[in-house]
Amino acid sequence: MDEEKKIAPILIRVKSNLGDLVNAILNSYSQIFFSTHKPFALLIFLVTFIDFFTGLYGFIAVLTSSICGILLGYDRTILKKGLLGFNSVLVGLGLGVYFTPSVFLLGIVVLASLFTFFISVSLQGVIGKYGLPFLSVPFIIALWSFMLASNSFNVLGLNDRGIYTFNELYSLGGSALVKAYEIINSVKIPEALRAYLASLSAIVFQDNLLTGIILAFGLLLFSRIAFSLSLIGFFLAYTFYAFIGAEVTHLDYLYFGFNYILTSIALGGFFLIPSRYAYFWMILLIPLVAVLTISLNSIFIIFKLSIYSLPFNLIVLLFLYTLKFREKYSYQLSEVYYQHNAPEKNLYIFLNNKERFRYKLFTPIKLPFFGKWIVSQAHNGKHTHKGLYRHAWDFVIINTEGNQFKNTGDYPEDYYCYNKPVIAPEKGIVEEVIEGIEENIIGQSNLKDNWGNSIIIKHNNNIYSKLSHLKKGTIKVKKGDEVQFGQIIANCGNSGRSPYPHLHFQVQPFPYIGSATIDYPLSNYIAYNNGKGILNTHSKPKVEETVSNIESVNLMVNAINLIPGQILQYEVILSNKQLTTEWEVMVNEYNQSYLFCKKTGAKAFFENDNNLFYFTHYEGNRTSFLFYFYLALFKTQKGYYEQLEIKDNFPLYLTYPGWILWIHDFISPFILLIKSKYRLKCLSINDPVSPSEIKLASELSNYFLKKKIGTLYFDITIGLNGVQAIIVTSKQKNIAFRQITSN
Repeated sequence: MDEEKKIAPILIRVKSNLGDLVNAILNSYSQIFFSTHKPFALLIFLVTFIDFFTGLYGFIAVLTSSICGILLGYDRTILKKGLLGFNSVLVGLGLGVYFTPSVFLLGIVVLASLFTFFISVSLQGVIGKYGLPFLSVPFIIALWSFMLASNSFNVLGLNDRGIYTFNELYSLGGSALVKAYEIINSVKIPEALRAYLASLSAIVFQDNLLTGIILAFGLLLFSRIAFSLSLIGFFLAYTFYAFIGAEVTHLDYLYFGFNYILTSIALGGFFLIPSRYAYFWMILLIPLVAVLTISLNSIFIIFKLSIYSLPFNLIVLLFLYTLKFREKYSYQLSEVYYQHNAPEKNLYIFLNNKERFRYKLFTPIKLPFFGKWIVSQAHNGKHTHKGLYRHAWDFVIINTEGNQFKNTGDYPEDYYCYNKPVIAPEKGIVEEVIEGIEENIIGQSNLKDNWGNSIIIKHNNNIYSKLSHLKKGTIKVKKGDEVQFGQIIANCGNSGRSPYPHLHFQVQPFPYIGSATIDYPLSNYIAYNNGKGILNTHSKPKVEETVSNIESVNLMVNAINLIPGQILQYEVILSNKQLTTEWEVMVNEYNQSYLFCKKTGAKAFFENDNNLFYFTHYEGNRTSFLFYFYLALFKTQKGYYEQLEIKDNFPLYLTYPGWILWIHDFISPFILLIKSKYRLKCLSINDPVSPSEIKLASELSNYFLKKKIGTLYFDITIGLNGVQAIIVTSKQKNIAFRQITSN
């Protein structure tokens, strides 16, 4: 028994290391095409064995570098993605195709693989700090080094296996594979297409149409954008060669053509977000790659060295490096800052995040009052919000008849907003206080002390808020005081240039009283239209719009207050089957909170601020029950407002069937014809004062050309113990979640 206890942890570590090793090896193959797509990786792995020994040495090389990385304790995340192994694959394939198989070559491949691994790690440290990839530079340096040294390796024999290709194919797949190979090579296809397929096969050091066709299919399977870019890049170079009158042979395309394919994928869809601007620059740079290929080849041929992928590396690194010096960020030509290893996924997540989180780094500024107020004057107002001071709001309170005052309105006290509390719109430090200015008689203004009693709060070095026309004697803070959002700092008054009581509110870039305004959105507020509330996120209240801050309800706050270590368990009824699912709240090394499904490995990342709970990202199987939880509560607020509506958008890659996305992917860098919308409504609350149950309804709606083509509905029950139940319905699905426990 004691021995079993000792062995168990060892077996767990071995199993973990073995899983990491398999992922590292497979992804090293797909990373050659900037991918972590497992089916594509398997296809690449298999086609390298069309020349058995070439494939074998490629495998030995990546096995060596992967084991080395694990033993030396390198970052498993990087290792598992194949980022430190794909160059070793290329070196192993290169040496395997040039030399005759032998024990000595095996040793050379192992040494070359280690050398390549060390170069990869070193370059990651040297140029990685500039946010640049090392691409296939380690492969070039290592293969050149060993090719030059091989002149002194007398025991190495040059490879002559290509002479006996049919024998090798027969040993791999019998007569059927030989026949398929003959048929494919005998097919009459345009020379340009043959050159394209040969260039694809040359990436893995082969020269046959079969490999090219398999890789083209794998590329299409992995990414429609990458596939189309490979065609555009190659045939653009092909046309450019014809235009300049260069004599190009089959061998030229075989040894150089892949530079255009890799450059087009790298710049058009991988390191840059796929867009018309990325495509434009890719098209502009491909002829430059061609010129560089011709010039470098004329130099390196003297040393009897192939240039391999050197032109691709030089142009891509040069262009990416120049982008680092732009003065401001560009959405049109945007670099990929978090790599998902798929052009489509990069694009769809970028577009979704741009819409949802473009104000993520903004300091949140909220409304400076409690309850519902109406905007009497907004930006570019009719009366005073002009020129440098145009980005401001005036707020008042009206009654159900639309009046600002009771009685005749002859006195400030008649106005509903007068003497109402004014709160800090966000945490900060009081920068300036103007106090002691008398209240005006209704209809008169103090033009000398234009702003009246005012408070300026510093929220960061560039963002200040100013609240003006405050009531004399009500200011509760002084210069230098720290304030928190919601803290009462004064009362609404009628001082300064204010003919009737109102609250003037603006955001400005400087701390002085007469500073110009800036066009700055308010983070979260509710706008009312005919009694129906709509959540506005990073928006600007409009004139005559009734608005309020979000007021939390403890039941909602507690339900979505997910704490690390908390376990959520649900009973799930699907197709008359009763199942259970369990999720744990976890936090990763980047301090990102997420729900983790132990059964499927799925992760749903979320954020929880003062007003909102919302999911930011989903990873894993879409058949996981966690996925439906993610869809149902994609975004919700912590209060309850009758008929409140919250709207948002899902990333397209998560919500559309594969075949629709496949077709749409080809045009997605230029135009989006599909959309996936989220909507949540507050339905009912059993007790407005002390509720024990709140009913919500949300839906996922897919659109094509603005026409709804499918909807998934969610009925949500919030109870004392959290999210109590979710019912998912559509034409095809009916799933019921019922909470078991939450601890």
